[in-house]
Amino acid sequence: MSKDNDYIGIDISMDVFDVCYSDGSHDQFENTKKGFLKFGKTLTNTSFCVMEQTGRYHWGLATYLYSIEQPVSVVNAIIIKRFIQMRLRTTKTDKADAKMIKLYGEWDNPKQWVPPKKYIIQCRELRSLVSLLLKNNVALKNQLHSLKKSGMNSSFSIKIIEKQLKTIKNEVKKLETEMERLVSENEEDLLSLLCTIPGMGNKTAMALIVITNGLHDFENSKQLSSYLGLSPTIRMSGSSIRGQSRISKAGNKDVRNLLFLCSFTAYKYNDSCTQLFERIVNKGKSKKLALIAVCNKLLKQALAISKSRIPYDQNYRSKNPILNVK
Repeated sequence: MSKDNDYIGIDISMDVFDVCYSDGSHDQFENTKKGFLKFGKTLTNTSFCVMEQTGRYHWGLATYLYSIEQPVSVVNAIIIKRFIQMRLRTTKTDKADAKMIKLYGEWDNPKQWVPPKKYIIQCRELRSLVSLLLKNNVALKNQLHSLKKSGMNSSFSIKIIEKQLKTIKNEVKKLETEMERLVSENEEDLLSLLCTIPGMGNKTAMALIVITNGLHDFENSKQLSSYLGLSPTIRMSGSSIRGQSRISKAGNKDVRNLLFLCSFTAYKYNDSCTQLFERIVNKGKSKKLALIAVCNKLLKQALAISKSRIPYDQNYRSKNPILNVK
């Protein structure tokens, strides 16, 4: 615990947010600009606010606190959940959660939150819409397939569904074009550099920039791999538990899928990925495991290039091991 900070736990819902102050007292405010202003008046220069990431509900308060230069930390909800489980607490109320978030802040002293750049926020909204439309697209395709196989006279329904599918395709294209425009305007150099990696296409490079905040928040490739859910989880204990190793899948599913598709090209045309793939397969491991390793290799190369600002070079060597792309 930092002696210089008075940690304040905040549990946020759609309409209100509950606050547990450093002395244990509790209060509740509206999750509106009026509520933010009222809460801000209760803070001091030693106050350090801690809240969990709750979809979009935390965004207004977090950005307000950042705008008035009030230290705030936005913590992954899973971390808070595990902390509460570790404390063996079973009470589940907003007031109790705010208290546990305060205790977590005192225990871990989390780092201050800095909001992503405006274009990152805009692109994430666009990606969210694309994801929603693609889900609808799959549902409509399944329905279309079912109708065509039913043998019934469903020509009117089929026509409507086909029209909707065409509309979704056009809307997705518009959203992706706008996202590419925003990324190109703000990170044109990084986007071009990432596309020099054999196997990584423009769509994957663009998604990687958006989801990882331009790769600015990671010190090494292990952190990046863990963030995207590509790090292995091992279940092994004593002589009785020998669980199969799997990736955590804790990060963004869409980016993992894009990277996995890239791995099919990378293991053929990216020399270091080819060597890695062949080494794993020759040990008797599955090709799928080897492709996941290739995904992690691509992330390592992407992070190295983002830090060095040097195009991909299979023979490049740096004195800094973080920047070695092979």
